Amino acid sequence: MTDQPSPAETLQDLRRSIDNIDAALVAMLAERFRCTKAVGALKARYGMPPADPARETRQIARLRTLAGEAHLDPDFAEKFLNFIIHEVIRHHEAIARQSADTPKK
Repeated sequence: MTDQPSPAETLQDLRRSIDNIDAALVAMLAERFRCTKAVGALKARYGMPPADPARETRQIARLRTLAGEAHLDPDFAEKFLNFIIHEVIRHHEAIARQSADTPKK
């Protein structure tokens, strides 16, 4: 008898870990978007633009560095962040439109 798990058991363990990580990613993204929604509301309230290209550039550079340090492909990390940034800006634009359509008291 061997004490080593079978390949099927190892695969199942790895997939359980992946499932847990995916759940954590979803929770982290939900929290991130909760924060960016608050940013969008603040920007709309004070007439600030939905996008901040200078911050986006800094964030992309920062994430590329973090990705490299974590042995993750920086190009992949940049694509991932660009997708998130695009979605955040879309939300900020919607919040600004909604704010503009809401009568002021």
